[in-house]
Amino acid sequence: MAGRGSGFVDQTSHQSLPSALANLQEILQLGRGRQLVIFLDYDGTIAPITPTPDSALITPEMHRAMLRLAAKCTVGVISGRDLPDVRQRVNIDSIVYAGSHGFEIGGPKGLHVEQPIGIQCLPTLDLTHQEISRQLAEVKGAIVERKRFVITVHYRLVAEQEVTLVEAAVDQAIHRHPQLRKTAGKKMFELLPNTDWNKGKAILSLLDILEMNGPEVLPIYLGDDTTDEDAFRALQGTGLGIFVGEEAVESAAGYGLRDWEEVREFLLELTPFCRV
Repeated sequence: MAGRGSGFVDQTSHQSLPSALANLQEILQLGRGRQLVIFLDYDGTIAPITPTPDSALITPEMHRAMLRLAAKCTVGVISGRDLPDVRQRVNIDSIVYAGSHGFEIGGPKGLHVEQPIGIQCLPTLDLTHQEISRQLAEVKGAIVERKRFVITVHYRLVAEQEVTLVEAAVDQAIHRHPQLRKTAGKKMFELLPNTDWNKGKAILSLLDILEMNGPEVLPIYLGDDTTDEDAFRALQGTGLGIFVGEEAVESAAGYGLRDWEEVREFLLELTPFCRV
């Protein structure tokens, strides 16, 4: 995966990805003479994965690294979390945010955009949240998390033999409400409006809104989960994708980092080469 006109071949690979840290000079060469725009997932990318969603916080060191980066270039956080939640957790006013996988976008100078299909689905999401919460009330460890445009069902703390009950409840909800669709991530299922919208579309929309969609810009996206693959694919041929995680996975990203700590190190190494 590479920038416009770089000659790199787009590819999807399950082999171990080349390290973004070890290949920083190669990345800088791709960005030479171009303005870097850095997009980051939240959970598992700038904050550690934790047993419960409420406990996932960025460290003071990560916060300082992001502040330094945001002073030099445009930064965005693209998360499945609610927009107000991710904004409060990151707490940097100068950057842009996309919550609920991009169904809601916010940023400086009053920037706020909601996808109309998401608004239309709010009554269905309300009803579905009530149904699944009742259905899983007796499943120990199941967490049903309502966001404005997404319902996330966490099963990280559910006994292995009961995970099928969790997925069955989600599948039944999708069958009852075809306006919604199901996605899967790390120890969770999500229900969201059944439309062609994802993190990749959100990033492209943000680049348009920010008027940073030309060849003089190199967008870079870092993420750790299956929903981030949409962003990696969206930037193929125009930007860079960096997968965060130690396991070998099939990914459309061009580079990899082991964990959120390596992400922080990468951001610190990248910052001196960014320009406003």
